[in-house]
Amino acid sequence: MMEFEHVKPADIERRSFEIITQELKDNEIEIEERYAPIIKRAIHTSADFDYADNLVFSEGVLEQAIAALKSGATIVTDTKMAWSGINKKVVQKLGGKVECFVADEEVASAAKEHGTTRSVAAVDKAFRDYDNLIYVVGNAPTALIRIREIMDETGKKPALVVGVPVGFVNVVPSKELIINSDVPHIVARGRKGGSNVAAAIMNALLYMIDETRGM
Repeated sequence: MMEFEHVKPADIERRSFEIITQELKDNEIEIEERYAPIIKRAIHTSADFDYADNLVFSEGVLEQAIAALKSGATIVTDTKMAWSGINKKVVQKLGGKVECFVADEEVASAAKEHGTTRSVAAVDKAFRDYDNLIYVVGNAPTALIRIREIMDETGKKPALVVGVPVGFVNVVPSKELIINSDVPHIVARGRKGGSNVAAAIMNALLYMIDETRGM
């Protein structure tokens, strides 16, 4: 019969991060200490150690992201799942908010009128309505493509792009569009990702600011 660890409910997350830290060490996987909270939280939510290798961080992104969050940035997600996973209490303490526009009637109408996806129309709305913007993508590569198009056309860019859509169609090249731009970004190179990973990355950044949380 299998043996189980006896862990109190309040200690499960702490114990999980201890296991992650030990397995990284045992497998001689080296990660930069400054990125460790983000990488470990991505692993925690997915049980996938590939995130130790495939997460790409632009130069200075941590400082830029934290500054944006501290100044009350609006976080816009491409899915309700990512929206649900982000710790809104911490965001609100910082004077920000979390939005998802894919279900808005205005966005649905715009997508139908222009023959685009709702994710594209949601990007247009976010860029139009907000300046201090963090865009979090866990599902729709079309959102990343549209973000890059707007940056190229207007010069306007978000304070941060978290680009971790999962899948096969246009996922890899859409991520490379962001990696090869000057926007502050955290991107999961390759096919892997998902709304849960997107939310985990944002929460890791938030917990770097909110010292009552963390790993």
